[in-house]
Amino acid sequence: MTREQTVEKREPNNATRKEALEISSGPDDLEGIFAIARSLGLLNQQAVLEYRPVVEGIVRSASRDVPFIEHTLDGLLDFCGFEPALVLYKTLCRHYWTIDPEATVGYVNAYREMWDTDDLSDKA
Repeated sequence: MTREQTVEKREPNNATRKEALEISSGPDDLEGIFAIARSLGLLNQQAVLEYRPVVEGIVRSASRDVPFIEHTLDGLLDFCGFEPALVLYKTLCRHYWTIDPEATVGYVNAYREMWDTDDLSDKA
């Protein structure tokens, strides 16, 4: 099945033009979606493998290297939809709380804005 969708494209001179895109769906598209989902899962797992020793090192050494801690939190935030990455993020937030509670609140809020859902049924 093929359908057209109109999109606006911005030209270098800031003018816009409409362009038709063909969007198809079929068995091959589903395989592509499944492949993307698999690769996303692998990417999440790889992120946890990379970040776990970093977070453990920061906590174990009681590091107060704020730029490094914040850089690590910034990177981990992208993977917090994956439970093991969220556990690392929370661990590092708890550590950072002892250094800068106000900044830590910003990281908690960043997580909530990016990953929290408004569905309260999970909390019942």
